[in-house]
Amino acid sequence: MVDSLDCQLLSEKSLSGEADQHLYNEKSIYKINLLKKHQHRPTGEKPYGCAQCGKRFAESGTLAVHHRIHTGDKPYGCDQCGKRFAKSGTLVVHQRIHTGEKPYGCVQCGKRFAVSGSLVKHQRIHTGEKPHGCDQCGMRFAQSWTLTIHQRIHTGEKPYGCDQCGRRFAHSGDLVKHQRIHTGEKPYGCEQCGKIFAESGTLVKHQRIHTGEKPYGCDQCGNRFAQLGTLVKHQRIHTGEKPYGCVQCGNRFATSGHLAIHQREHTGKAFSAHTPQTVSLEVFKHTFGQASFILKGLVD
Repeated sequence: MVDSLDCQLLSEKSLSGEADQHLYNEKSIYKINLLKKHQHRPTGEKPYGCAQCGKRFAESGTLAVHHRIHTGDKPYGCDQCGKRFAKSGTLVVHQRIHTGEKPYGCVQCGKRFAVSGSLVKHQRIHTGEKPHGCDQCGMRFAQSWTLTIHQRIHTGEKPYGCDQCGRRFAHSGDLVKHQRIHTGEKPYGCEQCGKIFAESGTLVKHQRIHTGEKPYGCDQCGNRFAQLGTLVKHQRIHTGEKPYGCVQCGNRFATSGHLAIHQREHTGKAFSAHTPQTVSLEVFKHTFGQASFILKGLVD
């Protein structure tokens, strides 16, 4: 005979069993769905097709997200700036602009990133990995977009055109820089003297006037220079290289400026205090201090 306490225990056990069974069923369904998704991948099966463009997908959810390309639907909005996105994950990454969150850190140098993909690309600086190779010349690159730009050397493709003058460029960044010739825009300003520049790289070079930084060193004599181009010219003292030739007489020169000065001998144009000769010699003296004896021979 079963007493009331036994009845209560049996009832609780029965209810618990039903709950466990329900939970088990939910887990089973979830696992079955995961298995179905997984099974599409190794076989390459893509049962879900886009009615607009025919592209096929292994998962219905991925197809649903893809459809937004055609519909323009952007259901996820940023509550900070109002910008909208087709994918929730893209919104999450975007919001890090506002929060400053950078959850992905490099174990080598500690630099942090808002996007995992940016960390992966950064780590190639340390590993030297260059997984993207050019099938034309074999040159390898750390990032796929760099390979894409490089390949335009071989194809001659210049997809970016200036609407002002029609000049075309292989890289969008080069077009942006070029357009500043037409607009006169100079967005990069020096905090020290207020001088403004059209390109960030030109500002960086200019700032070395204030900082005295000379990052480029000659491995022959140890002289250091603020500009890479100045180092290249300097190294011709050691190598004797004279890449600039006069088409009139065949004389050769280490710099384009010295060729320009020489060519005036053929044209008969006179020099003034403001001609490139004076500037070129002064730059030469400043740049190649220990080689000033060469100048004496040029002037005399």
